[in-house]
Amino acid sequence: MNPPSLSEQATLSLKRLKPRWRARFLQQPTATEEQWQILWERTEKQFPALFDRLHALYGGRYDFFYHLEEIIFEALKAGFARSIELKQLDSQRLRDPLWIHNQKMLGATGYVDLQAGNLEGIRQQISYYRELGLTYLHLMPLFARPEGENDGGYAVSSYRDVDPPLGTMEELAQLAQELREAGISLVVDFIFNHTANNHEWACKAKSGDLEFQGYYWMFDREEETTAWQQHLRPIFPDRGGSFTWCEDAQKWVWTTFFEFQWDLNYSNPEVFRGMLAEMLFLANKGIEILRMDAVAFIWKRPGTDCENQPEAHWILQAYNALCAIAAPALLLKSEAIVHPDEVARYIRPDECRLSYNPLLMALLWESLATRNTRLLHASLQARFPIDPECTWVNYLRCHDDIGWTFDDAIANQLGIDGAGHRKFLNDFYTGRFPGSFAKGLPFQENPITGDARISGTLASLAGLEAALISKDLEAVDLAIGRILLLYSIIFSIGGIPLIYLGDESAMLNDYSFAHNPEQASDSRWVHRPVRDWSQERQALNDPNSPAARIYAGIQYRLQLRRSLPVLSQGQTEFLNIRNDHVFAYIRHQDSQRLLLLCNFTERSQSVSLKELKVQGFSDQAQDLLTSQTLQLAEDLYLAPYQTYWLQTKV
Repeated sequence: MNPPSLSEQATLSLKRLKPRWRARFLQQPTATEEQWQILWERTEKQFPALFDRLHALYGGRYDFFYHLEEIIFEALKAGFARSIELKQLDSQRLRDPLWIHNQKMLGATGYVDLQAGNLEGIRQQISYYRELGLTYLHLMPLFARPEGENDGGYAVSSYRDVDPPLGTMEELAQLAQELREAGISLVVDFIFNHTANNHEWACKAKSGDLEFQGYYWMFDREEETTAWQQHLRPIFPDRGGSFTWCEDAQKWVWTTFFEFQWDLNYSNPEVFRGMLAEMLFLANKGIEILRMDAVAFIWKRPGTDCENQPEAHWILQAYNALCAIAAPALLLKSEAIVHPDEVARYIRPDECRLSYNPLLMALLWESLATRNTRLLHASLQARFPIDPECTWVNYLRCHDDIGWTFDDAIANQLGIDGAGHRKFLNDFYTGRFPGSFAKGLPFQENPITGDARISGTLASLAGLEAALISKDLEAVDLAIGRILLLYSIIFSIGGIPLIYLGDESAMLNDYSFAHNPEQASDSRWVHRPVRDWSQERQALNDPNSPAARIYAGIQYRLQLRRSLPVLSQGQTEFLNIRNDHVFAYIRHQDSQRLLLLCNFTERSQSVSLKELKVQGFSDQAQDLLTSQTLQLAEDLYLAPYQTYWLQTKV
């Protein structure tokens, strides 16, 4: 007789475990049969895929079924504990699962302290966020952290406590509720690859507790780390390696990023369950989207670079299924700054329905530097399409650096040497290249390989800082043109546009970080200044200031975006229009068509659109940005950095 298949094992397990889960559930004070039935229906739906993934991860362990029972009961408990308001949100999201595609979606991100001092300050800014049109607010790491160096909060001491200077967990829950009432979903980082070295688990591991030493990757001898290290790429070259000696524990600890960030050991199911509890705790505080930090690094396999392993996807898929049981309104967003092929693999309805789009971000800057859109066009044509249930989060700048992520194979097909091109881009955006308009700083520059990434605000990288220093009014106009060109694209190309707060009002580089010992070695602080609201409001009150012109240009394009259903779930088709200086694409939805043309140079460009007639376009189109009617049978002329939003009929 053949042993039962995996699906048969799942069916048998579900049948056997149901009475145990039900009994434990109903033992909770105030639990009812009706609540059990709602959660059980979700569990039955998710269980086959969940069993498959957990079995793939932990099925070889003798205690697999114990961990299976405990993991799923963790989700059942959290589902029961959700507030009435959050259960209503769950129902709303289940009725409208494609809400993230609405063309009215607009995201923004920033640090609590730099934007408003603390959570109460953020609460007082809600009216501003509504004026801006936000539907999604991502507050950068705000959890308890070590004093001194903490990677901008990405070293977490406790997921259940807000960093005291910022506020309390109760204030965070209240903020989430008030934002939701204003139509804004709260997003936070879930840093689940590592904890701070003063997290409770790490402290117990340091004290010699063998159970908690198993929560991390710890080694008795340096020689044990060598076999791993030889396959790992240095994330920060000046660190030297991915392992740190812990004097207290007398062990070597895996620390991919910084010595104070200890990598978690997900081959231990206790770690998986412990982080699930933290995730669902945050969901029950009203968090609607979790940015899953450093997803590429969460599984380690000997003989590999320990990035993008299959198990990393299985873990995310299992978490997704468990969230669908406990908190269906909660969505996961992947942060994977890796090869474009690997980025795409994290974007699935059963994994992460949202994902940053680092390829678009990097290649928009590449096209500005080269004044050429060939690499942008070819790369997006190959990699922009994703599952229609998922969506990109498109950004121009963020808290982090710019890494030149593109596929060398596509670059080579275009006659571009990847390594040489990255060096040019680094030189251009640090101002080393003759004629560059940019004011940026190198981040983690490797003196041996010449590799680096770029720090700097949107406005400074786009040329506004240099133009203001030189008092060149024409250069100011060009810089503003570049900025509005970039925003025009992320507002129209498909996905959720994301603003790094401060960029909407022309925030410039702040070089004062160099005088702070805790920040001086990290050039990313150049684009993380404390926001000066009084100075900003003064600038915005002058309609001729660059800040006011940029803010008004953004608002105008956002209002236009919100009025165009074709920008919601419509398809994106990239066009070859025989002018490499102009980026062209069409948004399709039913009979609606929106043709977008974007001039990436400081010179006028002409475009012949006769070939569009072959696709059935009519002779006329209206430019929605200027309300002009244009003839598509004739050549069109684009002024420097001009964009057309052409509404056409077929």
